[in-house]
Amino acid sequence: MPNRTPERQQAPAFAAGVGLGGHWPAAVKAALEALGPLPAGANLGFVYVSQAFAEDLSSIATFLAETTRLRDWVGAVGHGLLGVKDGEAAVTLLAGAFPDGGFHLFTGYSPDDGPAFLSDHGAWLRSQHAVTGLVHADPREPLVVEMVSGLAETADAYLVGALTHSGEAPSQVAGRMVSSGLSGVLFGDAVPLAVGLTQGCHPIGPPHLVTEVVDNVVMGLDGRPALEVLKEEAGEMIARDLSRAAGYIHVALPTEGSDNLNDYATRNLMGIDPKRGWLAVGERLLSGESLMFVRRDANAAQADMTRMLTGLKTRLAGRVPRGGLYISCIARGASMFGAADRETEMIAEMLGDFPLIGLSAAGEICHDRLYGYTGVLALFL
Repeated sequence: MPNRTPERQQAPAFAAGVGLGGHWPAAVKAALEALGPLPAGANLGFVYVSQAFAEDLSSIATFLAETTRLRDWVGAVGHGLLGVKDGEAAVTLLAGAFPDGGFHLFTGYSPDDGPAFLSDHGAWLRSQHAVTGLVHADPREPLVVEMVSGLAETADAYLVGALTHSGEAPSQVAGRMVSSGLSGVLFGDAVPLAVGLTQGCHPIGPPHLVTEVVDNVVMGLDGRPALEVLKEEAGEMIARDLSRAAGYIHVALPTEGSDNLNDYATRNLMGIDPKRGWLAVGERLLSGESLMFVRRDANAAQADMTRMLTGLKTRLAGRVPRGGLYISCIARGASMFGAADRETEMIAEMLGDFPLIGLSAAGEICHDRLYGYTGVLALFL
């Protein structure tokens, strides 16, 4: 199949809708009514549902495929939905018109799945020069970090996505229901996207060299006890009462080789051993890697959201996006922005009014890494 470029294709057109209701048929009907007539040539749909409909995602996906002309639906169960109050039963839909061959669905990628993945999808991948992927993953997967980096390398793709809500029923759909691995859709040359990442935690000191570590227990930083370094940077109040660090101080792993000071993946500070001066963190590390300390900061999060949106606006050069997907950490929302819908408002204020849906996630995927406390915005141009 010949490569297609954005200049030779009509830009995708999109429509979005949100539906509320105590029962999924009523919520889906309301979402479809809000969506309105499907865009001309619509051939791909995105569906996110709240936890109240976690057991019904399979029925919802089947209903959508049977009652619309869209055969292909991609989506998941979110911890919350963009533009929907916490705990409210809801369905959000986004429908788009894409060039023929411009997207490719996949399901069930796992760390050992590289050869099989290329066998199934290699022909389409080889027909593209630049690939972007929307991916969803179950947070219970023990090797989810390796899955994300492995898929990005295998497909040579720039990924965006989310760790979804997990339950007894499969929580992802990509043409069919998916209960394990990574699933989603890959976009090729003919589907231009712009992606932005915004942080929710702010560095309180410079990167440090991990000099002594066993698995996820960091014992030494820069040749000193790890806790000693943390106390210096966190301040006297936390140094005197380490319990104040819980939920406020985290660790961050800078992206190796990146000159972007804003590119780091936040991990939880899982525990502190004050006698030994050791720290337990939310990822296994190796000696020689870098680590820095960060804090949750509402003002910094809002400022960084503005930074991301300003950068995207510059890249858009006056264009309004055709549609978009926004994935925001469950720890953001009202606790960081004062109101649950403030992030959505900031996007509209800066970039204009366009069809946009999204979800709250237990972890955010950007490029080839798993992040935390972040927001990831993907815009179809």
